[in-house]
Amino acid sequence: LDTLEKWVKEIFSEIPNNGLPKPSFGHLTQPFDTPEFHKLYRVVPIRKVHSLSITWALPPQEQYYRVKPLHYISWLVGHEGKGSVLSFLRKKFWALALYGGNGETGFEQNSTYSIFSISVTLTDEGYKHFYEVAHVVFQYVKMLQKRGPDKRQVIWEEIQKIEANEFHYQEQTDPVDYVESLCENMQLFQKEDFLTGDQLLFEYKPEV
Repeated sequence: LDTLEKWVKEIFSEIPNNGLPKPSFGHLTQPFDTPEFHKLYRVVPIRKVHSLSITWALPPQEQYYRVKPLHYISWLVGHEGKGSVLSFLRKKFWALALYGGNGETGFEQNSTYSIFSISVTLTDEGYKHFYEVAHVVFQYVKMLQKRGPDKRQVIWEEIQKIEANEFHYQEQTDPVDYVESLCENMQLFQKEDFLTGDQLLFEYKPEV
């Protein structure tokens, strides 16, 4: 560590600090509020696969990294057990897989907006009924909205424990990749959360 610190000081100490806060583009609200965004697009795939992707543009969520509301919602949407969207669609022979979420970086999450997507891998039969598939997804999201998170703290705590276990028992990563991710975290999180802010859930706030 002493050697690394010496190298860092030699290489970076002469770079001037302008004392400015990191740039924020939060004043550029609703960048996707255009007719082009409110459309259905059909794309011919290169390989033989049918996939339905539904994308929402939301207000920026990066300040809620200690709560991770989109991670919580994606957990509920991606559930595969009884009563889930995927379970219903599989019974109809319309879908093979479903996942949803937000990558929490770059294009998907920044100071202007956050993207939330749900992607369904369809069967040939599901492709014929993709309007109904989309309707089922919207119905499920509406149900989550109607029921609210108040009685779901147990689920949030379950996610928190699983993420904590994955963090504590994760495999060793390549040092270069690890340093790069830490540098990115330094731009996003409070100092005490540089190591954990992108993985752990800290606070349950149902209003968020």
